[in-house]
Amino acid sequence: MIVILALLVVIILVLGGYFIFNKNGKNSQTNQYSSDLSSNAKESTQNNNEKKTAKNSLRDGESIQTQDKNKATRVVTGGTKIKMTFGDTVIYGVLNDSETAKALIQKLPITQHESRYTHDFCGITEKLPYNEDEVHYGWLNGDIDYAIDAPYYTILFKDEEISEQYGDQVNIGVITSPISEIDKLSGSFDVKIELDN
Repeated sequence: MIVILALLVVIILVLGGYFIFNKNGKNSQTNQYSSDLSSNAKESTQNNNEKKTAKNSLRDGESIQTQDKNKATRVVTGGTKIKMTFGDTVIYGVLNDSETAKALIQKLPITQHESRYTHDFCGITEKLPYNEDEVHYGWLNGDIDYAIDAPYYTILFKDEEISEQYGDQVNIGVITSPISEIDKLSGSFDVKIELDN
């Protein structure tokens, strides 16, 4: 009886080993699983490396502030001061030194039609040059962005935490007025954008 049990154990081990191990003695199921995991991890890393976000697209001299939710999250030092007139409300901002912002500054003053949406004021604008390295997903609250797909001039003031699903944007500056000032506006405006000297 013991011999039969020992024989059964050997057969089970041999058959089990046949299905688990390949001819080289490597565990093919585990290797395939590890290979799949490794491949998925590499893809995920590549996608994360390729997916530049607003938070990892800060320019030199920019920082992030999180203390005051009524101020832009991105802090731009220096830059070119602008004012944007929405009817009777003036929203102040600063444009950075990106190629896109510089091209916009050369066109000022302009009047830009803007409409209120859930988290921004947005309107189709003239095509502007941009540096492909500055294109990113998402925004930080208070960002002024140029969306390259339409193209759009957009002032984004809420929902930064869900914004990475929106891509093809170049940050060109921030608003310096309290976010509540633009958030209280509704409807559509012909916004005058000009230098604030």
